[in-house]
Amino acid sequence: MALLDIQDLHIEFSSRRGNVVAIQNVTLSLEKGEILGVVGESGAGKSTIGNAVIGLLEPPGKMTAGQVLLDGKRIDQLPPQAFRKVRGRRIGMIFQDPLTSLDPLQTIAQQLVETMQVHLHLNAQQAHARAVALLHSVGIEHPELRLKQYPHQFSGGMRQRVVIALALCCEPEVIIADEPTTALDVSIQAQILDLLRALCKEKQVGMIIITHDMGVIAEVTDRVAVLYRGRLVEEGPTRRILGQPEHLYTKSLISAVPRSDIKLRRFPMVTYIEDVQAPTRHDSLDAAKSWLRERRDFGEQSDQPLVQVDDLGMRFVLRNSIFPSKRIALDAVKHVSFALRPGEVFGLVGESGSGKSTIARLIAGLYVPSAGTVRFDGVNIADVGDRKTLNAYRRQIQMVFQDPFSSLNPRMRILDIVAEPIRFHHLARTEAEVRNIVSGLLDYVGLGDQALLRFPHEFSGGQRQRICIARALATRPRFLICDEPTSALDVSIQAQILNLLKDLQETLGLTMLFISHDLPVIRQMCDRVGVMRHGELLEVADTETLFSQPQHAYTQHLLSLMPTMDYLSREGLEVEKETI
Repeated sequence: MALLDIQDLHIEFSSRRGNVVAIQNVTLSLEKGEILGVVGESGAGKSTIGNAVIGLLEPPGKMTAGQVLLDGKRIDQLPPQAFRKVRGRRIGMIFQDPLTSLDPLQTIAQQLVETMQVHLHLNAQQAHARAVALLHSVGIEHPELRLKQYPHQFSGGMRQRVVIALALCCEPEVIIADEPTTALDVSIQAQILDLLRALCKEKQVGMIIITHDMGVIAEVTDRVAVLYRGRLVEEGPTRRILGQPEHLYTKSLISAVPRSDIKLRRFPMVTYIEDVQAPTRHDSLDAAKSWLRERRDFGEQSDQPLVQVDDLGMRFVLRNSIFPSKRIALDAVKHVSFALRPGEVFGLVGESGSGKSTIARLIAGLYVPSAGTVRFDGVNIADVGDRKTLNAYRRQIQMVFQDPFSSLNPRMRILDIVAEPIRFHHLARTEAEVRNIVSGLLDYVGLGDQALLRFPHEFSGGQRQRICIARALATRPRFLICDEPTSALDVSIQAQILNLLKDLQETLGLTMLFISHDLPVIRQMCDRVGVMRHGELLEVADTETLFSQPQHAYTQHLLSLMPTMDYLSREGLEVEKETI
């Protein structure tokens, strides 16, 4: 008898336009100690299955057929009060978005201790001691201090570790992990996956991992189930599914996985499900291309570095006090120096908390450095006193953030979001010209006129990231900072966005700082790479040299943790250079 048995599951969502079928007759089973991977596109129904199992399927969604059994007993029809004893205690859930799954008004200690007291009947002292041990086990330093903090005081990767600790705290029989490592770098990801794998083996816990990361699937799962538009199209042992897929959709999906062993000219697309884009309006598209190529600098181009970072430092005060001995400060960036040549794509990699995003914000002018300088085109922007001149320099530097939803104003239409920097910097003479430019930019990034009057919540994650790229291009920048631009996207949407960025860089001659914890993506995107740890820049090298002959011990360690997946087929790939 299986530990968890999902039989002929059928889920529908009611709407004014009729019923939308999210899951169609899906049957899955999970044994004790087994790890099952569930993969597929955004909207395939992966998270819907997880929510149905744990009883968190929100209206108007409802199970119209099928059943869910835990240890042979049906749980999908349990009343809410009875299901609360199952949820958390017998079935744990690791949610995809840690910020929305943690209570912003409670400290981490309150959330962990309360859960353990309710389900494990521990006293406050016992629960607190276990909470400290759990935070330490998921790689959070100074757990005693961090327990007293609130979710907003943690980075994205740190919050994900807290959510994992919260799911593990009651030692459940089944764990449903919905994108558990999305915000984690390879070293912490390896640590978390080792922890989850050991838990399954030692405690005979069954686990369902829902993810778009094929590296995670290859590393930890025993079996893989592939979903396509709510239907189960293929299931089998992991190595067979990834190495010799049978269904056309599975083959197309796997071909889009960023490779760590070879460098490709372009990212393969998931052609099996490629959406047909609305026909572009070539008049506005051509106008946008012409407008983007107009002069964007303050003078003649030179061979000198466009961005020069010298001895950069940034200190954050975690706890202030009039007594120096009681002050706690964090040096997020320490003595970092590097330069970006015009037209170059420079990558930054490292652990969560290594200072990558802090450097991006320092260069963009969102933070004021504690030490050192950032020079753009030879000018230290911090020394520019005139507001008009400062805005002119800032217009040259734009940023694409990790989370496209939180970086877009939910109350503004897309037309106004993309037009805002054009209006602010007076880059167009009339509103008609503004609208034409915005329309062309949206065409340029793969969206059409139909997007102009809609709001951010009406778009998918990949479409929102395209909107963010259009907004970043609106000022005609010379330098684009991409901070984890595809970490939350599945492989097919990731391929579309990365190919778009490649095209923009080549067509417009953009200089780019590309930050990612995904090493295969870094290999495909970047000309040179810098490796960071604990705020220090340890090594800088050409991309292929770094991946084939890393010099620093930490770089070697980081690359050793990267899933190789060397058994994936190379059929149909445009290989630029054989390296492994």
